[in-house]
Amino acid sequence: MEKLVLKFLIYFFSKDYKDKLRELDEEIVYLLENGIKAYVFENKERDDMLEKLIEDKSFDSEYALFLADNDENIEKLKSKGLYVCGMQIGRETIEKSKYVLQEVDDIDADYLNKVWQRLSKRPWMILETKRLLVRETTVSDVRFLYDIYADKSMTEYMEDLFEDPEDEIKYTKDYIEKVYEFNGFGIWSLIEKESGDLIGRAGFSIREGFDDIEIGFFIGKKWQKKGFAYEALEAILDFGVSKFNFKEVMAIVHKGNTPSINLLKKLGFDEDGEAVITENIYGGKYISNGYMSLGEGSKKTCFKMKWVYKE
Repeated sequence: MEKLVLKFLIYFFSKDYKDKLRELDEEIVYLLENGIKAYVFENKERDDMLEKLIEDKSFDSEYALFLADNDENIEKLKSKGLYVCGMQIGRETIEKSKYVLQEVDDIDADYLNKVWQRLSKRPWMILETKRLLVRETTVSDVRFLYDIYADKSMTEYMEDLFEDPEDEIKYTKDYIEKVYEFNGFGIWSLIEKESGDLIGRAGFSIREGFDDIEIGFFIGKKWQKKGFAYEALEAILDFGVSKFNFKEVMAIVHKGNTPSINLLKKLGFDEDGEAVITENIYGGKYISNGYMSLGEGSKKTCFKMKWVYKE
């Protein structure tokens, strides 16, 4: 599993919050133990201290996250191309930051790293199995997905990628922003450790008209029949329980897709009737205009299978 990559955390405050900042000593030690060096810049000296830090050759702003206590500081730091998170320490309302932390003395290193990854457009690493890394899909994954989908058998039981790769790239960018950032989960990329190859995707989604969380997956033809799907899904189901408390998960499977049905049964899924789903909701072309646009699509009757967590 990829270790924390955030290296610097800078508290950038307008005032001297003496009572609050007394609580930072233990927090700074904790951050250092997790590989994050912390600085506290406050009062009128903060701008001079920032300039000196940026000039320091041992400091790399690309691996730094700033915590700012008001919108003025947030905008100032953003204008310098720095990654900034709001810190609600005073009475001022913070509106210029997508992320706002509330407690000075309750900072989680993993959460800080995830905020930094979001702001710097880096994918979250989700989990690791014996042979696989499971991480968020990136725009750079798209060309490898087209390589996988070049085998026509891939679309026998699932929809194809967009014909125009630029549409797939636009869709992926919106998916990262609208699904990963909003839900904290989604369909993730599966990376084989040994080769570094993207071999498929798997993860959770929310299907309109259904109550249960859905699990979905595919493995490229080259890597099928090697146990990768079972390995990934078993770990993802465990992750869903521990991280999101997903105690019941459904799977929608096309009739005739015997390998997937047998795999899901092996994982503990039971048949749960039929489900009518809508496919081809984008009509072959993706038009985002700032949101994920949907069309009417076509109806398909599939098998519905259900997994229930057993303690």
